[in-house]
Amino acid sequence: MGEFKFRRQHPFGRYVIDFVSLEAMLAVEVDGGQHSENAREEALRTKILTDAGFEVLRFWNNEVLQDIDAVKESIWVALQQRRGSTPSPSPSQPSP
Repeated sequence: MGEFKFRRQHPFGRYVIDFVSLEAMLAVEVDGGQHSENAREEALRTKILTDAGFEVLRFWNNEVLQDIDAVKESIWVALQQRRGSTPSPSPSQPSP
């Protein structure tokens, strides 16, 4: 993710953000099953972060473990959009 720096377990108010780029104001949350049980609290947490100017990306643990490339691509696209540029498309596959 090159020029963007991320912090792990960054305190923000009464919350701890899993991963955050303060320069891009991008918060990345990795949720386990316990988070689905606390949907109301998670919605409040997201609202507080977005009200403070953060974009919040949420991924399930299994997404991170089973498809890390898609997770990284989602984060990269969000970073490019936060920076105000359009991400370059993935290289096309050669024709057979």
